[in-house]
Amino acid sequence: MSVDLRLLRYFLATADHGSATRAAAEMHVTQPVLSRQLRQLEHQTGLRLFNREGRGLRMTRAAEEFLPQARALVRSADALADAAQALASGRVERLHVAVPTTTLADVLAPFIATLAPAEPVPLLRSLDPRGAAAALAAGADLAIVHRAPPRTLASRELAVFALPAYVRRDDPWADRGRIELTELLERPLVVMSPDFRPREILDGAVAAAGLSYGELLECTNAQVAQALAAAGRGVAVVSDDPRFDLVPLAIEASSRLLQIRLYAAWEPDHHAAAAIAQLADRLASFCLERYGPDARLRSDPTTEGRRS
Repeated sequence: MSVDLRLLRYFLATADHGSATRAAAEMHVTQPVLSRQLRQLEHQTGLRLFNREGRGLRMTRAAEEFLPQARALVRSADALADAAQALASGRVERLHVAVPTTTLADVLAPFIATLAPAEPVPLLRSLDPRGAAAALAAGADLAIVHRAPPRTLASRELAVFALPAYVRRDDPWADRGRIELTELLERPLVVMSPDFRPREILDGAVAAAGLSYGELLECTNAQVAQALAAAGRGVAVVSDDPRFDLVPLAIEASSRLLQIRLYAAWEPDHHAAAAIAQLADRLASFCLERYGPDARLRSDPTTEGRRS
C-alpha cells in the first residue's frame, strides 16, 4: 500500500483540531477540499477515519491506532527533507571530529566553548592511530592530526608549537627558557611511547645529532608523564599544556627548536567541505589567540618541518 504524505498531513491537522473547518484553515484550503483529501486517504488505506458528531469530527478506533504511525512517518519525512536540504546547501549540523587525546583537552575542548548555538555540534572521537586518512575513512568529517595529511585530502596547517621539556619549578633549569638537546639527554627522561608524534620528533632529533638516550621512562598518557616529572622521576618531554606547576623549556637541537605541528584534514568531496574549511580557519585563529605568536605558522624549516 502506498500512502500520500500530503494526505497524511490533512489527516493529522484534522485529528489535532477535531474540526474540518479549523483543519482546513491551518492547511490553507477550503473545507470541501479537505473533505475530499480525507476521503482519498480513506480509499488508500481502506480505513474509516472519522465519524461526524454535531459540528465536529471524532476519530474512529482504527484512526486512533493509525495516528501515531502516521505522525511518525510525517516527522521522519520532514527530518529527511531537512537533512537533504542541509546536504544540498553544504551545511553540517553534527560534525564528527577525530582528535588525539592531548589535543582534545588542550585545544578542541576550549575551542568548542567558543562556538555559537547555531554552529555545528562537534562529536568527538579518538583519532585512529593510523592517521587522518584512516580516521576519515572510518566516518569522521574532520581529523585533527600531528602528521602532515596525504595530498589526496584537503587540509590546513593549524599551528606550530614548541615541543617542550617540563621540569619542576625548583629545578636548576627552571629559569633558563630553553636547553640544548645534548644537556637534556644527560637527565632521566619521561617520554611518550614510540607511536606518539612527540616521541617520533624527539627520536628523530636524537638520531640526527648522533646521540643516544640515557635513563628513559615511557608513558602512553601525557598527563601521567607530567605527573611523573612533578614527582621527580625525570624531565617530561610531551606536547600538552603544562600541568602540576611544571615549567616548559624549549629544546634546541643543531640551532633549531624542536616543534610539533597541528593539521586539520577532511575529504575534498565532502558535501560540507566549504563549511569544514571555514571551521578549520577559525580553529587556526583560535590557536593563535590562545597560544600567542609562538603558535604562528612559519615558512622556515624546523626539526619537525618535513612532510611525513
